[in-house]
Amino acid sequence: MAIVDQERLDRVKLQSGLDFLTLISVRSEPCDRATPIDQLLRQHGELPDIQIEPDDDAVILFTSGSTGHPKGSVSTHRNIIAALLSWELDLAVLATIHGGAPKGQSKPHYPDAALLGMPLFHVNGLLAVLLTSFRRKRKTVAMYKWDPNVAVELVEAEKIVSFVGTPAMTGDIMLAAQKQDKDVSSLLAVGGGGSARAESQVKGIDETFKNAKPYTGWGMTETNSIGTSIGGEEYLMRPSSSGRVSAVLELGIVDSDDNFVKAGERGELLVRGTSVIHKYWDRPDSSGDFLEGGWFRTGDIAYLDEDGYLYIVDRLKQIIIRGGENIGCAEVESAMLNDPAIIEVSVYGVADQRLGEDVAATIYVDREVDVDAIRSNLKLKIAGFKIPKHIRVTTEPLVRIASGKIDKKTIQKDHQKLLDLE
Repeated sequence: MAIVDQERLDRVKLQSGLDFLTLISVRSEPCDRATPIDQLLRQHGELPDIQIEPDDDAVILFTSGSTGHPKGSVSTHRNIIAALLSWELDLAVLATIHGGAPKGQSKPHYPDAALLGMPLFHVNGLLAVLLTSFRRKRKTVAMYKWDPNVAVELVEAEKIVSFVGTPAMTGDIMLAAQKQDKDVSSLLAVGGGGSARAESQVKGIDETFKNAKPYTGWGMTETNSIGTSIGGEEYLMRPSSSGRVSAVLELGIVDSDDNFVKAGERGELLVRGTSVIHKYWDRPDSSGDFLEGGWFRTGDIAYLDEDGYLYIVDRLKQIIIRGGENIGCAEVESAMLNDPAIIEVSVYGVADQRLGEDVAATIYVDREVDVDAIRSNLKLKIAGFKIPKHIRVTTEPLVRIASGKIDKKTIQKDHQKLLDLE
């Protein structure tokens, strides 16, 4: 069965082999293939009274698929409600510590309102914005499709107080606000997640929005979006950190033999707690991600400092092995994003006959750039063997997957094809 609007209904009608589907239509023209949802509600009256237990499965959200085949993360009612309550608890703790509003943030000068620019199949869009809005009884302004110029207009017109998006989206809205003569003073918080922000963007958000402070955190579809958080002055002091752990979770860092390491040492990040899923849908091959004691493998390479602040270094599957040396894509991307001419960057490995892999990058710029000068500047920031040998320049935003993350796999494949033709 599928619930479809007009766009989805048109797609189903064009696809062969989907005759077995029972279709329920919403916001669509009459069609023999589908039954309108209003008709079903009239026929069946009230919904049946069914007992729902806290640990019954509630939602399946699919991982983004940026590093592999998407997997369905199965969350229970307890998982989701724990995440929502955890944010409220963390905010209450911050307010208590700072004697009211979090440090560096004034009290709201407009009724609470959030801008929903992320799709609802993304865990941040669904939980961090929509379901949190239900809990807080706040106005939510939903965009049909992300457009930073429209977003800035909506901030002014609707007096938006809070916006959460991927780093690409928060970078978009920051640049759009700089170019447009719009009143964005209602914004108090610009939150992020999904991937690491460039340090320059953290400072840029603080400078661009008069009253807003940047916020971010680390979380996963598998943790129902929560994990760590950091914001305001604390974030400006530690712009490369993802913050400290949420109250209902625990973090651990392990080496390649699954032994826990000391503070400051790098390894794979593990997480456990009330919001973590218990399985992937129909994927018994993923049982190795769930360890004894309730720990879950995140696939992130990270470290925790002495004060408990988390620093994500890279993804296990985003390591370039160049002549036996491991190079983290995120480290190179972070270094490149310090160049003011570079708006977006994606770093990845390409085939090399001698080294096995070499470092390559695609950069999005809005002005003419000197690639050799970019490489020279990088020598001051990262080791020479980590500097991209191949740099592809584009004046168009980098392609993204549906969740808004940069589509590294497609960019890598396209660049490799060009190199193969040379």
